[in-house]
Amino acid sequence: MQQPTQRAKAGAVAVAALLLAATAACGDGHRPSAGPPHRQDLFRRPPSAGSASARRPFTLVATGDVLPHDSTIEHANSDADGGGYDFAPMLAGVKPIISGADLAICHMETVYGPDEGPFTGYPDFTSPPQVAAALKDAGYASCSTASNHTLDDGADGIARTLKAFDKAGLKHAGSGRTAQESARPARLAAGGARVAQLAYTYDTNGHPMPDGQPWAVHLIDQKKIIADARAVRAAGADVVVVSLHWGTEWQTEPDEQQLALGKALTASKTGGRPDIDLILGTHAHIPQAYEKVNGTWIVYGEGDQIAGEMFNETGARDDRGNMSSIARFTFAPPVRRGARWEVTKAEFIPQWIDVDHGRVMSLPEALAKSPGREDYRAAQEHIREAVLSRGAAKDGLTMSR
Repeated sequence: MQQPTQRAKAGAVAVAALLLAATAACGDGHRPSAGPPHRQDLFRRPPSAGSASARRPFTLVATGDVLPHDSTIEHANSDADGGGYDFAPMLAGVKPIISGADLAICHMETVYGPDEGPFTGYPDFTSPPQVAAALKDAGYASCSTASNHTLDDGADGIARTLKAFDKAGLKHAGSGRTAQESARPARLAAGGARVAQLAYTYDTNGHPMPDGQPWAVHLIDQKKIIADARAVRAAGADVVVVSLHWGTEWQTEPDEQQLALGKALTASKTGGRPDIDLILGTHAHIPQAYEKVNGTWIVYGEGDQIAGEMFNETGARDDRGNMSSIARFTFAPPVRRGARWEVTKAEFIPQWIDVDHGRVMSLPEALAKSPGREDYRAAQEHIREAVLSRGAAKDGLTMSR
């Protein structure tokens, strides 16, 4: 039985200046930065690929916290017939949604342990590295790795996690093994657009940065985030996505930091163009609202994508910890030179974790197969109410399947 993680702390935290200086570093691997990159340095795409004729609308799907508890790890071991860990069956029910998108982004909240373990759940998580292969198999292209658990096993945990990501072919943003790697965004592509993902966390549960590595994980700082977004835009990003691990656990309403920071980030512009095109929030463990602020969509909190039984701040078992939403946004090419890629369709899909069987499901699909399941219907309604609680329906957000 797992206990809740630490409640979010109010206010933003300053991050080391070294990370800011290296934000726009180019290239793969661990080569040092050569300074701010030119447009083609960051994304390495021939000019013809960015022509208007090559551009088309694309869908971006994003999901919440991947947080394997002890029971989750046991299910994965059982699905591998005791010979390792197989997390793919857990995600099979939502794989069509994830793989059906042009671009899919997840949030890896925990770090990985050694290949043969030991693996642990709450309070200091070390998950099996096989999680990365399952995420890739489900269709994810990138994951944010900045969370309050990023330093649960120090620099070694980060190194093992990113090594597993490299092996699986997953991009990542929010932490790094070197200053240069930490400073780079995840570089993605969809619909002829160059997409950059940045990621930050409110805290690291009191764990200090590893000695000599003040850049190990990105901490939330408003000025820093805006500077990073502007840097990747100048380096060639058409769409800038910011993943934020923030908010107050078990609170449906976004807290003061979320509201203030979200408003400030979406208001930031360069040459009349917003610096950030989408904000994706995690950490609260329950579904939170979506809202269009200053013309930009914010997902305050998606809830848990993978988790075991969840217990709230009172110590009580809380089914909301196994409810979440899948965000799906359709981006259309700019209508004129210098304009942004606009979200022309905004959707959410209610999602639920069956903790008894270790399976993640799309609730609309589950209800279509089992219309008499009142527990499914109640969960879907709770998610719908939370997601729409700040009036997103008036801006066109719809529930989908």
